[in-house]
Amino acid sequence: MTSGTISTHDNAVLNRIFNPNLPYGDVVEETADEVAPCSEEVETDEVKEAKQYEADGVTAAEAGDLELALSKFGLAIQVCPTRGSGYNNRAQALRLKGDVQGALQDLHTAIELSEGQGSAACQAFTQRGLIFKLEGEEEKALEDFKRAGALGGQFAKQQVVAMNPYAALCNQMLSEVMRKVKTGET
Repeated sequence: MTSGTISTHDNAVLNRIFNPNLPYGDVVEETADEVAPCSEEVETDEVKEAKQYEADGVTAAEAGDLELALSKFGLAIQVCPTRGSGYNNRAQALRLKGDVQGALQDLHTAIELSEGQGSAACQAFTQRGLIFKLEGEEEKALEDFKRAGALGGQFAKQQVVAMNPYAALCNQMLSEVMRKVKTGET
């Protein structure tokens, strides 16, 4: 195919391959407008310093020192306040510490800074969706998972399917039919 486009049938086949948990007929559309290309981040001295603070913060969080982690993420944000990554990381540490409102505020900031595009937005939508789900706000969670899924988040796509009771029922029925076909019960 030299035109760069694929037929509807070919797209459906690819969708089944890349989204096997979706019920037959459901399609995850990924248009050029929905899937933001990973923007190349310019490696300025500030970005390098912020990344180092973030790495130190992740190490501290993994060691269980949330106060040190929050301090390091705060330094990363101070050095490079327009990078969404620092806010995403700090939100995770805040959530682990029990500050759900602080985490939500940082995730909102990460989404705002990224303009809802790219990997920082994908991560922020996924984290915020998880918080909403834990807080019992299923509709908000589903909306954020859909947005993260449209940005390429595989975990978010799985959550969208898992949160759809009709899709789960269809998947169960389809699995049962396929099992019967394989075992010759039909």
